[in-house]
Amino acid sequence: MRRFVPMLLAALALMVAGCEKKTQQPASPETTDSSKQTAQGGSTAPATPPAKPAASDTLLLGVATSLTGGQATFGVSTRNGIQLAIKEANEAGGVKGKKLEARVYDDQGRPEEAAQAVTRLIDQDKVVLILGDVASSNSLAMAQKAQPAGVPMITPSSTNPAVTEIGDYIFRVCFIDPFQGFVMAKFARENLKFSKVAVLQDNKSAYSIGLTDVFTRKFTEMGGKITGVESYSQGDTDYRAQLTAIKKTQPEAIYVPGYYSEVGVIARQARELGLKVPMLGGDGWDSEKLYELGGTAIQGSYFSNHYSPDNPDPRIQKFVADYKAAYGSVPDALAALAYDAANVAIDALKKAPDTSGKSIRDVIAQTKNFPGIAGAITLDEKRNAVKPAVVLKVGDGKAEYVTTVSP
Repeated sequence: MRRFVPMLLAALALMVAGCEKKTQQPASPETTDSSKQTAQGGSTAPATPPAKPAASDTLLLGVATSLTGGQATFGVSTRNGIQLAIKEANEAGGVKGKKLEARVYDDQGRPEEAAQAVTRLIDQDKVVLILGDVASSNSLAMAQKAQPAGVPMITPSSTNPAVTEIGDYIFRVCFIDPFQGFVMAKFARENLKFSKVAVLQDNKSAYSIGLTDVFTRKFTEMGGKITGVESYSQGDTDYRAQLTAIKKTQPEAIYVPGYYSEVGVIARQARELGLKVPMLGGDGWDSEKLYELGGTAIQGSYFSNHYSPDNPDPRIQKFVADYKAAYGSVPDALAALAYDAANVAIDALKKAPDTSGKSIRDVIAQTKNFPGIAGAITLDEKRNAVKPAVVLKVGDGKAEYVTTVSP
């Protein structure tokens, strides 16, 4: 096979050039994006060698998120939110006279890649802080590298409680699954008056399993009945067997705490089988792709989330306008949370006496009433954010605000 290597390398070089030309949202000057991803999370070139170490007048932040793979829109939104926060901070003078820069790696939505990315950010790039990821399984893998290295890590949107339990250098700016599961259980019982709900969970996702556990327990405690629990695995494309089994239990709704990439297809197949009850879910639904994949089948369903871009608060509307100007789309909750996480990190860098991991960690831990776009952020003793959630209803191509549920 060796004689084919030169031809293979030439072909790969052409593929890399083609992928880079298709990039719609190039990294801003403040960001070094080592994955060369497309804006929509499509095919990408292999990760390039990292840029040279940060200059003495630069503070380097590490970012690992899923820019390709099944949850690519999550990673793109996360990257964009972080970029916007860094851009604004640099325009305002940076941090103590230093410019901020982000080193971004694509973990492809895979825990093993996320762990490798963080190891590279810490050992090779010498970042002072890490931001990411979205999927809890990936953040768990990242935290297991950041904690022993003594490098602070803030996940914008991983909601599984186990993430911050890894150690005292791991933080999050979002609420956790026990609260999110409670929110939807309460909404289903008290607002929608449902008494019978079935569950379809992703049995390989820490996020999905965690939400299922809390929702089923709380819904039952409130007098509801779980008619059945079925499972699938991320990446599956045919859910008809599970949906057929669920249909036989005659539920009033189906709780599907998964990601948009599967949820949209599940909704279509449910309608094909004559299962017309609404679906309920969590923040993993939040993507424009949900409406494309689910079409009219997903309309009338509900999910819990972190914020609504329709909130008239002037700060939120400014963020929405700035994000649209930069990236051409309305920011989802992942973008808002990433923007918040980056700003919490920037605030800590401004207040810390030095850039050692311990100094930065100690300041982050004291975060109280930080004015985030996705709600004011106060970190509790377990380094989790205490904040409200919103419930959204899926409409025609967008999610409509329904109500806010406080802790």
